[in-house]
Amino acid sequence: MGEDNAGPRGAGPSRGGSPVAELSDLYTYSSVLGDSDNDAGTFRLDFGPDGPALQWSDGMFRLHGYQRGEVVPSLELLFAHKHPEDRDRCEEIVEQVSRNGGFFCMYHRIVDARGKTRRVLTTGEGFLDGDGSVIALEGVTVDLSRTLQRETEQAARDAVAGATATRTVIDQARGILMGQLKLGSDEAFRMLVSTSSHRNVKLVVVAAELVQLANSPEARTYLDRAVRAIQLNGRPDRVGGRRAG
Repeated sequence: MGEDNAGPRGAGPSRGGSPVAELSDLYTYSSVLGDSDNDAGTFRLDFGPDGPALQWSDGMFRLHGYQRGEVVPSLELLFAHKHPEDRDRCEEIVEQVSRNGGFFCMYHRIVDARGKTRRVLTTGEGFLDGDGSVIALEGVTVDLSRTLQRETEQAARDAVAGATATRTVIDQARGILMGQLKLGSDEAFRMLVSTSSHRNVKLVVVAAELVQLANSPEARTYLDRAVRAIQLNGRPDRVGGRRAG
């Protein structure tokens, strides 16, 4: 039957006197995984006088933890591998499409034969005959587990990098105030926080502006003004934006 790589469909075993096309797997691509293969497979469910007959491509066997020949695909086997929390809804959708036809799409979890949980996207179509009866369901299932994992890991790395960069900028600004105003570390930080609150802007924005001025030789005068403004806004008698007394 199907090959590991996508390719043209060939004649398979007959059903109702007509040949049934063999199922081939998909050409897949994930921008996160690059050139690595993305597990995916195709399926077809035919409704005939002898009951529903399910075909799987090689990819569908792999997604469910099998090799071709180890099991015979069936609706019972298919739903047995749905995650218990997703099974009922998946059965409802398949039943609706089997009755009415049309397109369907399900993002859900399956548990393969080795106990591994996969997050998959299944999409397909129910085909109608001339009398309006559904004669077959056909579609694809794509394993998104590795793509989602890579994207989550990258988002976490980006968040850590962003937090580190923010902390670095704030530390640099604090150092500028310490040097300019002969302050301790904690007092310099409190001045930055007070200025941030007074101006209603993020702390990192205040710090970045100060660092940018410090790194610009032509802006020495502006740096002195900025430091004096922060000193004024950060004084204890300016709490709440007004002088005490």
